[in-house]
Amino acid sequence: MARLSTDSSDIELIHSLRSGSKQALGVLYDRYGSLVYTVALKILKQPSDAEDLTQDIFLNFWKQEKFDANRATLSVYLCMMARSRALNRLASYGAYQRSLQRLQWSSPEARSTATPLEKVSLVEQQEVVQRALAQISDQQRQILEMNFYQGLSHSQIAQQLDIPLGTVKTKARKGLMELRQQLGDAVHEG
Repeated sequence: MARLSTDSSDIELIHSLRSGSKQALGVLYDRYGSLVYTVALKILKQPSDAEDLTQDIFLNFWKQEKFDANRATLSVYLCMMARSRALNRLASYGAYQRSLQRLQWSSPEARSTATPLEKVSLVEQQEVVQRALAQISDQQRQILEMNFYQGLSHSQIAQQLDIPLGTVKTKARKGLMELRQQLGDAVHEG
C-alpha cells in the first residue's frame, strides 16, 4: 500500500480506503469534514446534530462503495449526501415533534373542566398509552418518559444516562415508531 499524505488525490485515497486504510479515511475527513459539517449545520441549525451527521456521513462513506468519480467530484458527492441526510433528519424530526404533541397529556386546566365522561375517556386513554409504553424496550421507554414527562432534551438525557446523543435520538425515534404502531393497534381493536 502506497504511503498516503495530505497531497494524495481523492481517487488515491478512495482506493486506499477501499483496501482497508483507516489513514485514508482520516485524510479525507481532514480534507472534507468541515465542508460537510457546514452544509449540515446550515440545514440542521444545531452544532451537535451537524457533528453527528458529519460523523455518520463519513462512517457510511467508509462502509459503502457507492461513490462514482465519473458522476461527481468527492466534495460534491459528500455535500449532496450531507444535504440529503440533513433534510431527511429534519423531516424525521418534524414527524417526531408531531408525535410528541399527539402523545402529550392535556393541560391541567383542560382536565379540571372536563365532564365526568371526558375524565373517564382520559383515564382510558392514559391506560392505553401505559400499555403501549409497556410493550417497548426499557431503554426506549425511559428515554421517552424523560423527554415527555420530565421535559428533558436529548442532550440532557444523553448526559444523565451516560450514553451517546445519537443513541438517545435513535432510541427515541424507534420508541415513537413502536408506540405509534402499538397505539394504532389499540385504536383499531377498541
